[in-house]
Amino acid sequence: MVPKVKAPKPGAVKRLAAQDREQQILAGAIRYFAEVGFSGQTRELAQRLGITQPLLYRYFPTKRALIERVFGEVFLKRVNPAWTRLITNRKRPLEARLLEFYEHYSRATYNYEWIRIYMFSALKGNDINRRYIKIVEEAILKPICAELRHECGMPAPDRLAISELELEHVWVIHGGIFYYAVRKYIYQSRVGGDFAAIVRRSLAAMIAGIKAIAVNGNERTGR
Repeated sequence: MVPKVKAPKPGAVKRLAAQDREQQILAGAIRYFAEVGFSGQTRELAQRLGITQPLLYRYFPTKRALIERVFGEVFLKRVNPAWTRLITNRKRPLEARLLEFYEHYSRATYNYEWIRIYMFSALKGNDINRRYIKIVEEAILKPICAELRHECGMPAPDRLAISELELEHVWVIHGGIFYYAVRKYIYQSRVGGDFAAIVRRSLAAMIAGIKAIAVNGNERTGR
């Protein structure tokens, strides 16, 4: 149970520059929503921050506006365009590229605040998850599908569109790696200590599996 905090008395709020105050509210909102979800009230958030609710609304006129800023800070800012370039750099072996990508991706996203806000948003039915999933598919998963095609000597996506089955296969691998962080930060259960070894094994199995499927010719028709 969250202890109640008395609202600050008039004149008791520490004066900060506008930019600093906005960042203070944003950082506090990220911590707060990660703990209680988006059902948490702005009144309680203001109390935790030691400011008045009207002051909070001066910077974020609505709760929705605040949630949008949290989405931008926690999700959009952490999506690095260099990830796509890393995945598609064919000067290096595919497994090495993907392993390095997941090292960067996990460092940017697999933490307490990111994982919990993502899960709370999904349970609330917020469109944040759908918007983020679209970004992941376009910037990460479809490029991985294309590189798997190239690795197996299969037609490029501009000759044969990526099938739903191919995309789902990569989602299963990506989701399995993501589940490592869910177990750690949501279930608070024991996880293996060598994350890189876990990812390396998963990627090697995926690449070997795709090559085996390609030999049968099933993937050429998208079946």
